[in-house]
This record gives sequence, C-alpha cells and structure tokens, in this order.
Amino acid sequence: MHDPRPLFRSAIALILLLSMTAVPAQTDAVSGASPAAPQIDNIQELPVFRIPRIPPAAEAYYAPDGRHLIAQVRDPDAQQSGDKRIGSALTYIFTEDGNTLRRINDRGQDACSFFFPDQKRVIWTSTRDNMDMPLGNWSDPGNYPPGAELYTSDLYGKDVVRLTKNQWYDAEVTVSPNGEWIVWMRQINGKADLWRMRVDGRDEQQVTFTGDWQPGAPFYLQDNDTIIFQAWRQSDYGKINPTPMTVFTIKADGTGLKQRTFDRDMYWGPGPAADGRHYVFTRIIDGNNHELFLGDLGGDRPLRLTYNAGFDGMKSFSNDSSKMVFVRAAGKERALYSHVMDLSSLKLGPDNYRGIPETPVPANAVVVTDFTARR
Repeated sequence: MHDPRPLFRSAIALILLLSMTAVPAQTDAVSGASPAAPQIDNIQELPVFRIPRIPPAAEAYYAPDGRHLIAQVRDPDAQQSGDKRIGSALTYIFTEDGNTLRRINDRGQDACSFFFPDQKRVIWTSTRDNMDMPLGNWSDPGNYPPGAELYTSDLYGKDVVRLTKNQWYDAEVTVSPNGEWIVWMRQINGKADLWRMRVDGRDEQQVTFTGDWQPGAPFYLQDNDTIIFQAWRQSDYGKINPTPMTVFTIKADGTGLKQRTFDRDMYWGPGPAADGRHYVFTRIIDGNNHELFLGDLGGDRPLRLTYNAGFDGMKSFSNDSSKMVFVRAAGKERALYSHVMDLSSLKLGPDNYRGIPETPVPANAVVVTDFTARR
C-alpha cells in the first residue's frame, strides 16, 4: 500500500531502512559478501551495477573524484526513537568499488549529507547535540525532528563544526559548485522554506517566503546563482495520492522564480546534471512503482531511466554526469542498496553547458499563481 504522505529527499529512506541488516560500528574497510543483487531483466535500461560489499544505505552523493560517496547508513549506534517503524542511520563515506566504508558521525540520528567541491570537507544533518529532544519522525512533515542541525567535518569525522543552533528542522542540504554557499530546507512551526548561508555559517538568508507551498530538495545549478527545487501544497497533503510536486527554479537572492513543470504529477527530488538543462527525479507509475526519469528544463518530455518492479530513487549525478548513483529495491524487498547507472551515452556533462534554458509553457498547463518567493 502506498504511503499517502509526500515523499522527501530523506524521508522515505528511513522508513525503508527498517528491514536492513545492521551495520557494524566500524570505521574502515568492511568485509563479507553482500546479499545477491536484485535481478533486473529489461533491455531498455542503461547499464547498472550494484556497489559491492556495502550494506544497505540511502541518499548517496558523489564526491568530486567520482569514486567516493557519502550517504546515511543504518547503524545500531544511532539514536533509537523507540518507534520500530523508523530506521536509525548515521553518516558514512564509502567507495564505488565497495572496498571502503568509514563512519563520519557516531551518535544521534543522521539524514542528508554532501561533499564540498574541494573534497576536503563534508556537510551532514544530525540530532547529535539534541538527543534529549523528541526525535520525531523523519518521514512525517508534521513531526520532523526539531533537533536536526547542520554540521561540517573533514572526511574522517574530525574537526566537526556545528553551523545551526536552534530548535527547528534543518535538512536537505547541498553546496554550490563554487563551494561558497550552502542551501537547505528549514521548517519552523510546520512551515518549510529554503535558506542559504556561507559555508562557515555566516550570512543566513531566507530564500523563499511561501504560504501553502512547501519547498525542499534544493540544488544550485552550474551558474552558482540558480537553485532548482521541488514544492508541494499543504492543501494537497493527504488528499491526492501521490502528492503532486512541482519543479521550480529561483535565484539565490529570492528573485526570478520560474515554474518548470506544469502537469501536477510527482517530481520528487530534482537533482541537476552538469549540462545546466537536465535533471533526474522520481515518479510513481503503475500504482506504486517508483521509477527514475530524466527531466528537461528546455521542455522536452521526460526520459524514463529505470525499469524495475520496485523502488528506484534517492539519486544523484557524478560531477561530470557520466553516471548516477541511486538506491533500488526489487519487488516486495524493502532493503535499499546503492546502484550506479552508466549515463555516458546521454552526454549530460559540463562540456555541454550552454546556460540554463527557459521552459516553454505548454497548452492547457497548470500555472502556479500562489507561490510567493520573497516578501
């Protein structure tokens, strides 16, 4: 049965992590065979392999070297909520060949994370300093963990710097390509908006000031000024299944809001390619089948990338967009394993960057008129 709640970058991951094998509290290489990969038999799919020897994980992001990844991984040392429906995860770095698994944080519960472009530091979300507060539920926007804060550290979890210090929910964080800005979603009293700040925590600025809309999953595009994100309406919540999500772009100063999708479908987690035009997102089809699609800011129809009777989602490109990491569960299997798809044939890299295109408004489009970007 499909969960009628909206899907978010970190939300469903922790629900689906429930049945995953616990990860030993180790900080270097792991050994032992992984469970057999799901068998996918569809010639329409581009080449895919599962990262070997890495336990179940979710929401991985590539390092600039295209070899290391960072993700949230089920860990018995994570803070336990007492609710068995909610998985407990901590942040790990691992390699695409599966030969390294290194824990970055050792307490609390963690959500999304990201590399800085110089690959010297990482940023991650955790409740590590607010473990006395109610943990809440990462998958329920009405009960997000108020103790979720943003941290940076080196690649070994040392030199930890806490960037936010409040009792709000700070998560869904990414870094601009030039390494100067952080953008994330902050929820205050149940209301979500996008924020940005300098990488050292200075100059916090609110980017959106919305009413009914709930924005999230922000990424800077290649111009270091435009942010792509998804948004859904609270008035749709629990009434339409799946919750419609619209893709927007906005300038980092809160101006220049542009609607990019118009069909009231679900565009979950639009992660941008390096060509400045394409993005990958998750859509539910055929009842409850989560598949990945390649969207186009230039207005072309989305291209379906995955063909799997199960869950495919929580994806991101390598820096050159020649490959995509995502999580997959086949059929009724609930455990999520990291996979990589070869996208080199699609030519989505920075060599094809020609600026950020306008999106034509199709006939009979559902045009948004109630999204306030800035007061």
